[in-house]
Amino acid sequence: MKVKKIYSFEKKVRQKHPLFIASISAGFPSPADDYIDKKLDLNEFLIKNPAATFFVKVEGDSMLKAGIHSGDILIVDRSLRPVNNRIVIARLNGELTVKRIRKIKGEVHLTPENDDFESVKVSEDMDFEVWGVVTQVIHPV
Repeated sequence: MKVKKIYSFEKKVRQKHPLFIASISAGFPSPADDYIDKKLDLNEFLIKNPAATFFVKVEGDSMLKAGIHSGDILIVDRSLRPVNNRIVIARLNGELTVKRIRKIKGEVHLTPENDDFESVKVSEDMDFEVWGVVTQVIHPV
């Protein structure tokens, strides 16, 4: 899975949308559940560190089992540490890719979430850097 485009976060207009206090069921809705708790600002909900947050549009299908599809937009925080098993944007030999980072016996591996793709063991001779940590996936339905 490759990074197609990168967008920086720009907080221009705060848009708040209704947030319902009741949970939503898949069954018949209750008329008593129409109580609005407050307004929800998606920036506050999805973005923890605006100065280090970027939006990345991805292309490919190596991360399907992680729920990341071609055309999705990922919210990436560059201030977070890339701990084991997190999904990251990595620069590998000049290209940005989306993979799960795994430490196995002291070695770093970039692992896809699709059985059709192979894991990559990062070696010292590779040009490698973790560019950022994926915090959210925006996936249209």
